[in-house]
Amino acid sequence: MKASIAVVAVLVIALCGCAANQGTSNGASAARTETCKATSEQEIAALFDRWNASLQTGDPHKVVANYAQQSILLATVSNQPRVTVAEKEDYFRHFLQDRPSGKIDFRYIELGCNSAVDAGLYTFTFARTGTVVKARYTYTYHWDGAQWLITSHHSSAMPEKP
Repeated sequence: MKASIAVVAVLVIALCGCAANQGTSNGASAARTETCKATSEQEIAALFDRWNASLQTGDPHKVVANYAQQSILLATVSNQPRVTVAEKEDYFRHFLQDRPSGKIDFRYIELGCNSAVDAGLYTFTFARTGTVVKARYTYTYHWDGAQWLITSHHSSAMPEKP
């Protein structure tokens, strides 16, 4: 146990050193000028509601508008990582055919400077088929100066049956 704590401590110190030296040249230190957007857990939680409402439109383009230009979708029912707008729209074009609606069952939100993570459990109900799927999710968000956008979205069906 003490050895693993020591390893973690060394890694943290090393990473802090790397982060402190990022973007500097000739050993000069650069001051961070980034302004952090004030946010709250409620604001970040509402981003799922925005995404879920875009599902209800049935329009893949409106769903993908929630994603940053450089982002990744690791979807529940696809083995293919989706990184381009076209790949995400292709996924949602098929996913939306069954008229999905999501509901958060459990969530954990972590706030950062112009970034946030919303992770937990959700349930999708598909109106066309009546199918219910319980899954785990993680959304990472970045504030782009005008709005919060998804930078990564991972979703996977629960491995154990209740």
